[in-house]
Amino acid sequence: MALRIAFDLDGVLADMENKLVHHAETLFGEAMTRRLQERAPDVDSNGEATPAKAAESESDGQGKTETPPANTPPLLKLNMTARQERRLWQHVQSIQNFWETLEEIEPGVIERLAAVAADHRWEIIFFTKRPETVGSTSQVQSQRWLQSKGFTLPSVYVVQGSRGRIAAALGLDVVIDDRPENCLDVVIDSKARAILVWRDEETQVPVAANRLGIGVVKSVDQCLNILIQIDSPGPEKPGIIDRAMQLLGLKQPA
Repeated sequence: MALRIAFDLDGVLADMENKLVHHAETLFGEAMTRRLQERAPDVDSNGEATPAKAAESESDGQGKTETPPANTPPLLKLNMTARQERRLWQHVQSIQNFWETLEEIEPGVIERLAAVAADHRWEIIFFTKRPETVGSTSQVQSQRWLQSKGFTLPSVYVVQGSRGRIAAALGLDVVIDDRPENCLDVVIDSKARAILVWRDEETQVPVAANRLGIGVVKSVDQCLNILIQIDSPGPEKPGIIDRAMQLLGLKQPA
């Protein structure tokens, strides 16, 4: 049976963060962007805001509480207040077909993914949590972007709820994401294996990842190598779950 695999887009395949840094510089100036980046210690090792950071984000300085726009991905490099983040997203949403302007994080990896998926007859779906912008829908922009990078006829699902429940409903085998909380959703709400793409060498991988059976890789290229091995069992032909656990260096639950 063909593997059914979901890949997150932003942070896994598409370089959203660096494009947002560029637009933040347009709005706030280079000095402002540099100051925002220096505030990174305000986020703890689990990606959560510290009390001081949370308090700053909740108020615009005039007693008003503001939150980022709905259905927007979290920003990691730009540790902004909610008011600043809202202004940045309003700017992004005014850009014609913004999602088609992004670059690959790993140049050529989408073309490789397409080739490997075709060779192994994998069924691939792409998850994303992208707000709408001027132009085509975020789904259509994402499809065009993937096609431009070498993946023909991509299936894109704009996520609104738990990725785990979606994985369960679609009967997925593996979900690849760059956010620990999304991987946690997958392992809790589905039978799929979650693989976390963790490129940040300066920040420790969440300690709960291994305990919860979440595999960790440093790149999509490495992830593809593991998926190929998962799909190429030896003579004993253990199940998909067993092969995934072994190749990701995870222990079977007691």
